[in-house]
Amino acid sequence: MKRVFTLTDKAWVNFSLQYKWQKTLGNYIAVAGNDNSLKIFDRYGHKRNELNLPGRCVAMDWDKDGDILAVIAEKSSSIYLWDASVNKTSQIDSGMRDQMSFISWSKTSPLLAVGTAKGNLLIYNQQTSRKIPVLGKHTKRITCGCWSTQNLLALGSDDRSLSVSNHEGDTIRQTTLRSEPADVYFSVMKTDERSSPGESTVSVSVGKKTLFLFNLNDPENPIELEFQPRYGSIVSYRWYGDGYILIGFSHGYFVVISTHIREIGQELYQAHNHKDSLNSVAISPALNKAASCGDNSIKIHELSDLKDISNIVRLDDETKGLDQLTWTDDGQLLAISTQRGTLHVFLTRLPILGDSFGTRLAYLTSLLEVTVSNQVEGENPVAIEVEVEPTFIAVGPFHVAVGMNNRAWFYSAGITIFVCHSGCNRLKDIEYLGTIASMCLNSDYAAALFEGKVQLHMIEGEDQEEKKQMKLFPDDDRKGRILCHALTADFLYYGTDSGSVVCVLLEDWQTVNSYSHSVGVRKVFPDPNGSRLVFIDNKNGGFLLSPGNATDSCYELPNFSPTITGVLWENWPTDRGVFVAYDDDKVYTYALHKTTIYGLQVVLVGNTALLYSQKPLLLYNGELTCQTPSGMTSDVPLSTHSFLSRSSSTQSDAPQELGKQLSQALMLKRFPEAWDLCKSAGSGTDWAEMGRACLVHMEVELAIQVYRMSGNVGMVLSLQGTQGIEDRNLLAGHLAMFLNDYNLAQDLYLSSNCPIAALEMRRDLLHWDSALMLAKRLAEDQIPFISKEYAVHLEFIGDYVNALSHYEKGMTHDKKEHDEACQAGVARMSIRMGDIRRGAAQAIQHPSRVLKKECGAILESMKQFSEAAQLYEKGQYYDKAASVYIRCKNWAKVGELLPHVSSPKIHLQYAKAKEMDGKYKEAAQAYESAKDWDNVIRVLLDHLNNPEDAVRIVRETQSIDGAKMVARFFLRLNDYGSAIQFLVLSQCNDEAFQLAQQHGQMEVYADIIGSEATQEDYQSIALYFEGEKKHLQAGKFFQKCGQYNRALKHFLKCPNTDDNLAVEMAIETVGQAKDISLTNQLIDYLMGESDGMPKDAKYLFRLYMALQQYREAARTAIIIAREEQCAGNYRNAHDVLFSMYTELQAQKIKIPAEMATNLMILHSYLLVKIHVKRGDHLKGARMLIRVSNNISKFPAHIVPILTSAVIECHRAGLKNSAFSFAAMLMRPEYRNEIDPKYRKKIEAMVRRPDTSELEEETTPCPFCGFQLPQNELLCISCKNNLPYCIATGRHMLKEDWCVCPHCEFPALYSQFVLLLETESVCPMCSETLSFKQVKKISDCSSYLQPDELEQ
Repeated sequence: MKRVFTLTDKAWVNFSLQYKWQKTLGNYIAVAGNDNSLKIFDRYGHKRNELNLPGRCVAMDWDKDGDILAVIAEKSSSIYLWDASVNKTSQIDSGMRDQMSFISWSKTSPLLAVGTAKGNLLIYNQQTSRKIPVLGKHTKRITCGCWSTQNLLALGSDDRSLSVSNHEGDTIRQTTLRSEPADVYFSVMKTDERSSPGESTVSVSVGKKTLFLFNLNDPENPIELEFQPRYGSIVSYRWYGDGYILIGFSHGYFVVISTHIREIGQELYQAHNHKDSLNSVAISPALNKAASCGDNSIKIHELSDLKDISNIVRLDDETKGLDQLTWTDDGQLLAISTQRGTLHVFLTRLPILGDSFGTRLAYLTSLLEVTVSNQVEGENPVAIEVEVEPTFIAVGPFHVAVGMNNRAWFYSAGITIFVCHSGCNRLKDIEYLGTIASMCLNSDYAAALFEGKVQLHMIEGEDQEEKKQMKLFPDDDRKGRILCHALTADFLYYGTDSGSVVCVLLEDWQTVNSYSHSVGVRKVFPDPNGSRLVFIDNKNGGFLLSPGNATDSCYELPNFSPTITGVLWENWPTDRGVFVAYDDDKVYTYALHKTTIYGLQVVLVGNTALLYSQKPLLLYNGELTCQTPSGMTSDVPLSTHSFLSRSSSTQSDAPQELGKQLSQALMLKRFPEAWDLCKSAGSGTDWAEMGRACLVHMEVELAIQVYRMSGNVGMVLSLQGTQGIEDRNLLAGHLAMFLNDYNLAQDLYLSSNCPIAALEMRRDLLHWDSALMLAKRLAEDQIPFISKEYAVHLEFIGDYVNALSHYEKGMTHDKKEHDEACQAGVARMSIRMGDIRRGAAQAIQHPSRVLKKECGAILESMKQFSEAAQLYEKGQYYDKAASVYIRCKNWAKVGELLPHVSSPKIHLQYAKAKEMDGKYKEAAQAYESAKDWDNVIRVLLDHLNNPEDAVRIVRETQSIDGAKMVARFFLRLNDYGSAIQFLVLSQCNDEAFQLAQQHGQMEVYADIIGSEATQEDYQSIALYFEGEKKHLQAGKFFQKCGQYNRALKHFLKCPNTDDNLAVEMAIETVGQAKDISLTNQLIDYLMGESDGMPKDAKYLFRLYMALQQYREAARTAIIIAREEQCAGNYRNAHDVLFSMYTELQAQKIKIPAEMATNLMILHSYLLVKIHVKRGDHLKGARMLIRVSNNISKFPAHIVPILTSAVIECHRAGLKNSAFSFAAMLMRPEYRNEIDPKYRKKIEAMVRRPDTSELEEETTPCPFCGFQLPQNELLCISCKNNLPYCIATGRHMLKEDWCVCPHCEFPALYSQFVLLLETESVCPMCSETLSFKQVKKISDCSSYLQPDELEQ
């Protein structure tokens, strides 16, 4: 709140001033002090007149229009009238003899009421000069009063009464009061009932303690309101709004009450506004504000929200306190008088006057001050003192113009002036031919609009030159009245009531463009370059016009609010396509897109709320500079540019907020900001939205980058294919197609230099109708191919009539494959349309098998079975053909096709049909082809009496039902064995058991049931055999069902004929049972404890093996081997020991040394035959020496073995060895047993001994490497038993090691391979072996275990 001026006067010092603002206009304030004068000042504080009075001024009042001020003074019976319009004073004699004390003008008519000190009243009509004196209205001084809008007069008097009179002075109502009245007002008190219209309530402050409300319509029930004593006395009060009263109390309280009957007596708002005292309150309905003063401060409240204190003004120099507070009617000025006798006037609301040119602003900052600023360029604001309070302001690059009525004052406001004078030069003032409606400036010219014309003239220049440089528009009155105009650097624009928008080039003042609109144009707003302009017409529609572009027509602005009063273009250089339109409440942001695939576009980006009474002056980079009623400017960031403030704020915006900011940036074509938004937190959707915007704006390079960032490879490749296209329409067509706007794409393609692209697009999209229409225009040779593709589509959706037509149109007669596809379509559609003969004939002639199948399927669905089957057969779809022939009962055809048919279902149907016809053999064959085995078996047994085939099929197929049928068949033939067999096969075990029981076939049943039966089955069989005293069978089945005790009993009861099998079965039983008592029982039996007859030791060996008692088994095995050896069964003995040896090895049990030695000697014996047979006598002799050295182990064949040893040693050159064994034979116990063939030779050997001996080769010990004779198996160095070769009997060598792959016994690789050239089995395990299976082992350390044998 700005102080405009302060009034002081020596005569006023320390005296309370009386003052009154001029009503309505507020141009004058009348002030009276303690002297005999009344001074009149204008609103700027300049004294306009002074009235000298005979005495001190008592009271004053302005009439309703503010034209006449009436004053009464002491010591005078005259009323003084000052006429403001002519500045003249006149006097009227009141005719009253007593002192006048009160004066008031009527609110609605030229009536003046004057009250006197003795209670008399005068009503004076200023228009007719008629005076109506009313004597005795009151008995004492009339102190206060008020007129109502109905011309009723309420008066309060010191006689403690209140009277209400009409305009003739007649008393209508009168009431007495408790105390002296003050501050009488008329108002409307709110009630529930519909009261009579008009001000029917009189309010009066009584004794400064209570508020008295007197309803003229209910005089008997006045309302008197009392207040809390702490508030103090009532200083002043005012009515406002809908029946509310604002009351100021002396102790500084500020209270609001409602007079609504329901709320009466309740305080709606209370504040201790001033600490010590409150002097006055005032209300301005124009501003919707209330003011209170006290304690040297003024507080301004918003009436809409009293808690909102909009301003506080401190008057610290007023030490004696404040006095009265009064607003002008328009709310612009607030006057406050003080106890010291001064009067301060504050500016509370300025007329919002301002203008801008580019980024330069000029706006009213006080009644007589205009401020010029350019914040964007960083210039300091400069204040210009002006001569008059202007009604308009215009600004240009170097000048400011202000004016009122028909005059304008021009000031230079160039930069140089700012620097040199820190002020502004007044250049000139010009009077125009009419009242100026608006004015515009540029660097050289001013254009003023008045009375439908625009005067254009130079701002600076010589007078005579200026006349040349002046022109009126329009030059012809018939062109209509100009309603609006605007200036840019190069052009003058104006709009007329006839709808013309005219552009004038300032260089030669010639009209360069004129656009005719349908209705009058009331406002024009060109952009800073003057290349485009927005205009508003008389119907409140907004339009964008490009005067310089012949192709661009006029565009209506979307969603243009009818309340819009102005438009501002963006002054930020890179964003020139943006403008805002504003009304009192909102600012609407629009963006102009010049190059899009849709052509020129104007879009509404969004809106921003405006604070109350703000006028936008400048738009720069999304920030709106607005002028406020206080004479300041404020910056309003547009909500449509919220993305600009994002960088400074935190980056953690919600996704919805980010999406909104991105949409705004894209609508404003701010792609760098949009890119940053997407990069910082954009989702895939955000990137896609930006990519779409780039396509719309034809920003191909940027779109490629965006889609690359979002990973849309397909779009990147598609866009790269459009790079380098210079034809804008063709490029736009491609982009529209990528955006799925195919109709637009087609239009763009057709207007480009490559219209065929439209046809290609429609074909790719399968839009066949459009493609055909385009083909007729662009490429007739493509019609057959499109027709065929269209026909395929129509066939798919079931439009067969049109499909047939298009297939026929698709024939080219020179493209074979294409024509065949069309013929196939014609065939299918003919059948679909009911022309079966034509369709079938075409299908049969056609080379395609698939077509025959398709047509067959269509005919089948139409129940045309014979034709369908015929087509299937022609197409070699035999299964389908046979199936359809079956449906039409054509069995003969089915029979012909059966060899080609693979479907079991058809064979089955055919078989059933043949069976019904009694042709069982064919039926059986068909059932067999259908793999319906049960029916084959049934026919073979029931009709063809062919059990052999039935049995074969059951055995092959394991058919349960078939087996039952065969069983029943054999039962009828009394072949119980076969019946049982097939009952078991059909899983009818109970029936099979009963049958076996009845007919004594249990052995058969037992054999058949095998291992498939359950425990119960085995027990049943066992019990049966037990009853029959068949111990072996009973024992066998008790063993199978786990009853080992009973099984053993039966095995041991078996007669001796079955002894061997029974004992073996007993051993197996005990092995499975693992029961000590059963084991002991069997051992006793084998040892002969029970019957005194010991059994063969082999059974004991088998028992130990079955019980896994391998050590006992090994000892038994040695005994058995020894017995076999004694009996001369050396191979048996070898096999027993070998099998035990491998079993112990497998169980990881140490092998007894005796067993290993016996096995080695027996193996050496067996090797003799092999080597002798192969003619290798030396090896045979060496083995015979080893055997002969242990001859006691071969008691049955001592002489033959020694004889062989003598002969082989002699042959091998081992004469000494031959001699020693010959000498042994000469012993008396052997001599007679020598074969006569060899006796003489042996005797001669002994008589003439030859002791020469071939020395035995030495080879290293595999353990320690000590050199030993080849056949030595005990190392004298390391004392280890050496492993021996199973091929030669020699000890093993590390570097010549291999093993038999079956028994894993070692052998010398070189010797084993040599042996296997003639032999085909392993000499140790007798398993078949070839030398290829034998592998040499390089590392034999795992086989060299010195403690392998049990000592």
